Amino acid sequence: MSNKDSPSTDAQWTGANATKFENKAYSEYFDPCQEAAQKSIRCLHRNGGDREMCTDFFQAYRDCKLQWTAARKEARKKSSWFG
Repeated sequence: MSNKDSPSTDAQWTGANATKFENKAYSEYFDPCQEAAQKSIRCLHRNGGDREMCTDFFQAYRDCKLQWTAARKEARKKSSWFG
């Protein structure tokens, strides 16, 4: 997997993505890991569904989701009434 295919951890949780997420409507869904998910699906299509060929893409998606959920938990702690 090339470096351009790997999600940038710094860019995903700050800047435009953070602003877009914070300013979205309550019911609006925003997933900063959507690009990694799409790359995983494209890899599967390109390789005839062979999951072994796409493990790097799957791992990048899992890492992105873990970082995103951790960032959201931390943000909720900071904005908590009891925090």
